[in-house]
Formats: sequence, structure tokens, C-alpha cells
Amino acid sequence: MTLRTVFTVGHSTHSISGFLSLLQKHEITAIADVRSLPASRFMPQFNRRVMERALHDVDIKYVFLGKELGARTEDLTCYVDGRVRYDRLARTSNFDSGIKRLRHGSQSERIAVMCTEQEPLDCHRCVLIARVLERYEIRVEHIHGDGHVEDHESAMRRLMTNFGLDQEDLFRTPVERLQEALDRQEQRIAYVNEDLRVGGTQGR
Repeated sequence: MTLRTVFTVGHSTHSISGFLSLLQKHEITAIADVRSLPASRFMPQFNRRVMERALHDVDIKYVFLGKELGARTEDLTCYVDGRVRYDRLARTSNFDSGIKRLRHGSQSERIAVMCTEQEPLDCHRCVLIARVLERYEIRVEHIHGDGHVEDHESAMRRLMTNFGLDQEDLFRTPVERLQEALDRQEQRIAYVNEDLRVGGTQGR
């Protein structure tokens, strides 16, 4: 059985024409925008309405899934001391709904999950969404800014290397070492709402 594939991509600081060329190079037919706030003060070409029109002009569909799959969730049960916990976010009904929509869409479209960061390891699209998709036997490929594609397994190996966890360990399995790398990366990149830190009780 051939696995379905979902891509991920970050709009980063591309021009809109450069970004569209990147999508067309990989024959992307639909964008799933997972930014919680689909606007950029510094990159206005990626504000939702502007980008929707640009995508429409080159026959690429657009869907906003920031409410379901965004990293800055409004669900306060996902926060511990003001920081989003990805394991809690992944268990919410909204997140599950977003994943179901991606799974369904991937049957007929060549989808790229889009967020802001150029480096996939620095974004929840890789550290959270891709991991969940792979549980459903969907292959995930990360499109980098220079056009090359990295499969998710390779990205995870790179993450382990970044934390010095890529070497065999007598006492820990590769799965355990990968989980440590993911936990450490989540601590680095997960959204923090400072307002929820003031009382220190939200999400506990």
C-alpha cells in the first residue's frame, strides 16, 4: 500500500512569488494554514486575505486550520504555568478535528501544512502535527526554503543530533532518546502566554 503524503512548509521571509514557485515546484494543490494568527506585520504578503488571493490565482486551494491546529490555543487546559503542552493540545477535540480534515484532504489533494518558521524543527508543524499524522500512516515531507525536501524521519534524526542524543545508549532505547529530544525542543519553541503565568494556577 502506498502511503499518502502531507508536506509542511514555512513562509519565512519569501516573496509571494518565490513562495508560490516553491509550492509549484512540489506540485502542491492545497495549503492548510496552521498559524493561530494568520497575519504578519513584517511580511504582509502572507496576511490571510492577500495570500488567499495569490494562491487562488495559481489554482492552489487554501484552508485556515489555525483554530484547530494552531500552536497558540485558546483552550486553557492545554497550558501549564503559561506554556502550551503539546501532549494536552493533541488530545483536544479541536486538534482531532483538524487532523481528521488533513487526513481526509490528503486523499484528493497534495497538501502542504503551512506555518511561519523556515526551519521545520523550530515549528509545531514538525514537532507536533507531523508526529500525529505519522500515527495514521501518513508520510510527512518537510519543504525547506531552498527547495529541498526532508522526510520526517530524517528531521527527527537531525533533532536528536542537535541535542547530542543520536548515539547508542546502553540504558535508553532510540524511542526514549527521541522523546527526550522532542521534549527539549518543545520546551524551546512552545508558545508561552505570560498572562497565564502571573497566577501560576491556570492549566494545573
